[in-house]
Amino acid sequence: MPGRAGIPRRASPLSRAHDPYRHLRKGRIREMSNMVELTKENFDDIVPGPEGKDFVFIDFWAGWCGPCRQFAPVYEKAAERHPDLVFAKVDTEAQQELAAAFGIQSIPTLAIIREGVLVFSQAGALPEPVFEDLIGQARELDMTEVKRKVAKEQAAGGQA
Repeated sequence: MPGRAGIPRRASPLSRAHDPYRHLRKGRIREMSNMVELTKENFDDIVPGPEGKDFVFIDFWAGWCGPCRQFAPVYEKAAERHPDLVFAKVDTEAQQELAAAFGIQSIPTLAIIREGVLVFSQAGALPEPVFEDLIGQARELDMTEVKRKVAKEQAAGGQA
């Protein structure tokens, strides 16, 4: 059966049965209100713009991806430990446009958006201690300084 871009899709009962995020794809409400399925339709509601003070962690994944399945429990535990943060999941097969907009080339890829600025993006599953350290670093960012640097880079890019 062809997928969105005319690419044939394989239905694999095993990968769907072992899909750690099948509850998100089916639209079920999670017990953790800070874990959400991110789609192109709800992106503007979930991801804060420049005026927002929150930040969002985004995990780009697919059900057939082994490293994605390994990272899933680490991501969910972090969401439980940090209820004040938003942890979003993007199923790259169902949300191909959103994955393309972020330039996702491999999965899993973790991205962090804070106050409308992409402050981190990296492919690969992170071990729990490394992910916790990254969360701490993201919390400590001086967003005034980050935005100043972004504005300076954009101004320099416009003059080139």
